[in-house]
Amino acid sequence: MAFLAFSFSLFTCCIGQSNNIASRKLINERDSLMAVSVLSLDSNFIFVQGGTFEMGLPDTSDVEGGDIEKPQHKVTVKGFYILKTQVTQALWYSVMDTNPSVHKDCYTCPVENISWFDAQRFIAKLNKLKKGHYRLPAEAEFEYAARGGNKSRGFQYSGSNEITDVGWFVDNSGGHSHTVGEKKPNELGLVDMSGNIWEWCSDWYDATYYKVSPADNPQGPAKGEKKVLRGGTWGSLDEGCLVISRGALQPFFKDRFIGFRIVK
Repeated sequence: MAFLAFSFSLFTCCIGQSNNIASRKLINERDSLMAVSVLSLDSNFIFVQGGTFEMGLPDTSDVEGGDIEKPQHKVTVKGFYILKTQVTQALWYSVMDTNPSVHKDCYTCPVENISWFDAQRFIAKLNKLKKGHYRLPAEAEFEYAARGGNKSRGFQYSGSNEITDVGWFVDNSGGHSHTVGEKKPNELGLVDMSGNIWEWCSDWYDATYYKVSPADNPQGPAKGEKKVLRGGTWGSLDEGCLVISRGALQPFFKDRFIGFRIVK
């Protein structure tokens, strides 16, 4: 019995040491990614030259549920910088010292389970930390960038007419988000603007806003109950990842499907 007890004690000790080593390795990896994500943040922004484009879905289109993307209308946006990737868990952790994501311990994956208000708190802390002027993209800015800006080749999804080339969606995601940048970039070098996770925009949502949208630099309705979501998610059908696809939820809502990227 004494020998068995000693063997069991030795076994549990080894298991404990192994778990501690794995835990330290994960923490070291996280801390390294956190440091790099903050220090290299500004170098990961891509400039989107301003321009004019046709926003929304053509009136002749019969895409199911496409009425909220109509009418197609001409929009001009000013130049801006946008983060190449969605905000990662590493970047979030480096600023907020937490990780709210449901799909945890993937620090190169997008942070998710984020409300619109959470995103605003992150941006406020980041601006204070970096003395910057970061913000969420306007819906028109997001669509323009997803389309490839003034380099657009007219793809249905951000960078391709084949969703599997550029995005994680319900048929290929395996039921979770993925490391940012594993799919092909669009014409501007932006990744994951179709699929992976929904992304918050700054605008209030109105299903009929396109009918009254100003032509120059639209910022959305003055008020509303929901905030705009763009890009589709790993749980979306392919139609939900089109560059024209819109979504909306209350700004306090959070879920494993939702994250964001920032512009400046």
